[in-house]
Amino acid sequence: MLLTVENLHVSYGNIKALHGISFSVDEGEIVCIIGANGAGKSTTLRAISRLVPAAPGSKMTFDGKNLLDYPPEKVVTELGIAHVPEGRRLFENLTVMENLKLAAFARKDPAGVARDMERVFSIFPRLKERINQKAGTLSGGEQQMLAVGRAMLSAHRVMLLDEPSMGLAPLLMMDVFDALREINKEGTTILLVEQNARMALKFAQRGYVLETGNIVLEGKSEDLLNNPEVKKAYLGG
Repeated sequence: MLLTVENLHVSYGNIKALHGISFSVDEGEIVCIIGANGAGKSTTLRAISRLVPAAPGSKMTFDGKNLLDYPPEKVVTELGIAHVPEGRRLFENLTVMENLKLAAFARKDPAGVARDMERVFSIFPRLKERINQKAGTLSGGEQQMLAVGRAMLSAHRVMLLDEPSMGLAPLLMMDVFDALREINKEGTTILLVEQNARMALKFAQRGYVLETGNIVLEGKSEDLLNNPEVKKAYLGG
């Protein structure tokens, strides 16, 4: 497995957010984690990115390396794991191009950066049309495209996506997920956390259900879509 998480515990002060969860993601897969607000989905991604500390006894490995040995910046530059956070977190006063250039700042391969920049504009032609527009003036869907494009420029192997459908109109949401599917076909592994369970399970190959910091179900997406408990809790019956 490319990414393995075992017995992951995370707390915020006295509040326990994750209670020893375990899951894995293989290279080239699309895997989703679904659950309600407050289930611990965002915390899971933040722990993988090393943005929040894992409690003693937690284990995370990436491509055979101990992920807990890496600070957040090395997770991106050395391991190739990019995190697209909830709310996008763009530099709103900077242009589309300036945001993309900042994402590639630590890279030492100018030819590769130029190639990846063109690939971003190929997948998201709207961004090329708005290349000199400030990020804060883009629509929600365009901002999500820019957040994904920024991740493409900063890292290649794995993309962690936190609620990419949030606030998007249905057509724009489909555009974003179609682009993500294309990115995956080119070799990027995707771990997605989503409140929109139906969309996530249709997009991913496998899924995990997270409830109050515990994984309660896992399986192939098709099986989870047909699971009565998942239907009742997350799919409207």
